[in-house]
Amino acid sequence: MCSSRRRGPPNTVKYKIHHQTVYRYAEPVRRSVHELRLAPRSGPLQAVKAWELQTPGTLSEARDGFGNIVHNFTVSGPADTIAITAVGEVQVNLQQGSGGPDSHHAFRDAPASGESRVSPLYFVGGTPLTSAPPEMQAFAAPFLAAGHEVPALLALADGIAERVRYAANTTHVGTSAAEAFRLGSGVCQDQAQVMVAACRAFGIPARYVSGYFYDPAATELASHAWADVCLDAANDLWCSIDVTHRCVTDHRHVRLAVGRDYQSAAPVRGILEGGSGETLQVNIAICPVVD
Repeated sequence: MCSSRRRGPPNTVKYKIHHQTVYRYAEPVRRSVHELRLAPRSGPLQAVKAWELQTPGTLSEARDGFGNIVHNFTVSGPADTIAITAVGEVQVNLQQGSGGPDSHHAFRDAPASGESRVSPLYFVGGTPLTSAPPEMQAFAAPFLAAGHEVPALLALADGIAERVRYAANTTHVGTSAAEAFRLGSGVCQDQAQVMVAACRAFGIPARYVSGYFYDPAATELASHAWADVCLDAANDLWCSIDVTHRCVTDHRHVRLAVGRDYQSAAPVRGILEGGSGETLQVNIAICPVVD
């Protein structure tokens, strides 16, 4: 339960997050290897105050080419249950203008000194999940014809939210942007991938973002997804657009990972030997806290 809804320092909000993923199997898994992007990193939009992962195996940690914190672990013996828990506190910083057009909504996401990371231009290339068929390109053209300043991006997001209506259980994690666009429905993952695909079709770098969205009225919380769109590749300047809520991201959003699409930013991925009859249970709790 949330014990407080007060904000911390000016222009910040701190959240306590508890995210548990439990896999159960009718036939035990003989061996499994898991890759997690379940640890948020500090950056221009947030500061990680504490974070802990609990898994059945020993964790190794690394950074991928997108700057994400990646953990791996192996379960080497038979297991009929695999539980992964992430707990921590993240302080979200409200965006401050950095000068120039759209500065109020822009943030600079440059690699830290000594860190290797792909160029923003890497996010122009499509993937099987983010290819844009001709009908999607025609749909996006009127929104992006005059450029991709923030008002144009928000108008595009609004158009996508109308074209790909939010509807649970109509798609799955392997659904592509093109498939969701033709279907006309999907969830936040699909809406974000359509946004990414539409921007890339016009040579605009865009990346998929996984994370959390705090909604005090929600009875059940789930992982969320949105899109980062690059406003200035030379200066690593980005704008973060939540298609589902038709807005620039704000104090309600906590970032986990970025990638070219869902596959490269998924919170949990794994390879199993054995383990038939899988069921999945995910529980997420987000509470505002005060120091």
